[in-house]
Formats: sequence, C-alpha cells, structure tokens
Amino acid sequence: MNFKHLHYFWVAAKAGGIVRAGEQLHTTPQTLSGQIKLLESSLGLQLFRKAGRQLELTDDGRLALSYAEQIFALGAEMESALRQEQGKQSVLEFRVGVADSVAKSVVYRLLEPAMSMSQPVRLICSEGKFPDLLAQLGLNRIDLVMAEEPLTNRFNIKAFNHPLGSTPMSFFCTPALGATLKGTFPKCLDAAPMLIMGVSASIHKPLEGWFAKHQIRPRVIGEFDDGTLMKTFGREGRGVFMSASVLEAETIAQYGVEVIGRTEEIMEYFYAVSVERRITHPCVAAITESARRQFLTH
Repeated sequence: MNFKHLHYFWVAAKAGGIVRAGEQLHTTPQTLSGQIKLLESSLGLQLFRKAGRQLELTDDGRLALSYAEQIFALGAEMESALRQEQGKQSVLEFRVGVADSVAKSVVYRLLEPAMSMSQPVRLICSEGKFPDLLAQLGLNRIDLVMAEEPLTNRFNIKAFNHPLGSTPMSFFCTPALGATLKGTFPKCLDAAPMLIMGVSASIHKPLEGWFAKHQIRPRVIGEFDDGTLMKTFGREGRGVFMSASVLEAETIAQYGVEVIGRTEEIMEYFYAVSVERRITHPCVAAITESARRQFLTH
C-alpha cells in the first residue's frame, strides 16, 4: 500500500471533501482525486461515493478511515516521542494555534508556564479561526489549540478538550463617556453607545441574552472580530465595551478607561484542545497543571 495515497484519503475524509482537503495539502483537487483513485484501485474497493454534489464514505471507506486514524495517530505519537527525546538534549519545540478571538493577554498568562520550564522551549505560535486551527491539529502540524469554545462533534476530528479556566466579565468606558451615562449599572447601558465582539466570538450570544434578560437596548455602533481593535475604539470614547474581569488592571492602564460594572452572569471560558487524551507533551502538561492550580476566575 502507498501510504502517501492513504494519507491523502485520510485528509479528504476528515476535511469532508476533495476541495477543502486540497487546500490543506496545498495540492489541486484533480491531483488529490487521482491519488485517492490509485488507492481505491490498489485495494480493489470504492472508498467514496457521490451524494449530490458532495462525497460520502462507503462502508469500506469508513473501515479504512478507522485504520488510517490509528496509523497516523501512532505516527504522530512516534514523532512527538522522538521530538521530546531530542528536546532533552536541545530546545523543545512547542507549536500552538490560538483562536483569534482569545485576548492576547490571556494567551500569555496561559502559555507562560510552558516558557518557564527548566528545559528550553521554542514557542511557535500561530493565530487563526478555530475550525482552521483544528484542521492543522488533525494534520499534526500543531501540538495544541487554545480557544474560547470546546471541540464539539460538529468538527470531524478526533481530539480532546482540556478546560483551562474561566472569568466573569467587566464593562469599561472612558471617564468622559461614563459621566454621560444615566442610572446605575446595568440600566445605564440602555441607549448607551456600545462596542461588541462579532458573531463569531463565543461571548456574543451570551451578551445578547444578558441584554434581553435585563431589558437593555444599547446603541451598538460597532462589532469587531479583533478585541484589541474594539478596545482601541473604546479608548477614544466611541462606546462602552466588555472584557474579561481578570484583565481589569491592565485594561484600565493600557486604554485609559474605567470599570462601570461587572457581571458573573456572562462567563468567558478557555480551553486547550489536543490530540492527546492523556497529556504527554511537557508544555501542554505545564499549561494544564498551572491552570488547575490558578483557575482564571477573577
């Protein structure tokens, strides 16, 4: 069996299609499809069948995928073990994917234990959308994904969640804007100019639900995928914004704002996602153990 062909089949099955798999493998759909057909020919079996415009696995394809999962999981385990063994005499490489909605200050707090290990660590940190990072994790191109949401069965990847902690939320604005707000918190937010995270952020829906519960109708003047950009607008007095209570001191110092209220009805959660159920990578172990000892609740 040609294991390159098997790898192409495995990626296509996990990605849910030839086009998406081709993007991940940086190859054309025609080339990828041809490689999979060669695998089917060598096995004498059909692994995919058409379902409308989509492809779905046949029964033989599902059986082949289960074996491929074990083969490539074992290969990743071997790679990790060899990398760790090499790291005992040299620098340990730690590849982390960070969902772009996670506050960078939180990322530093969570990753800092890995950088404080006795063994030298080389951190390779990349940022992106959660689904894209999970695809990289599934291909063993990164060791860990950090995000504000857990892995669910809507993602076709075998990986495991490791809860890291949570924090309540605080509301901030400039002193000048705060002086114009009427009433006490949270009613002072009614009709107030508001800056919020975009719909892709895990905190977006809880915030909307909280507004509805308290019958608050703010004047939303901006939605942002980037929390730092949202806070920059807040620093200029454009609106009230919400951020993690655990970061209150640095938010006040960095953006010249003040806290106008807090709530524990909205919580922001942080997760590490890895292909390991039983954590063996030293950096991942350091992060999760530190998070358990120093839970991020404010």
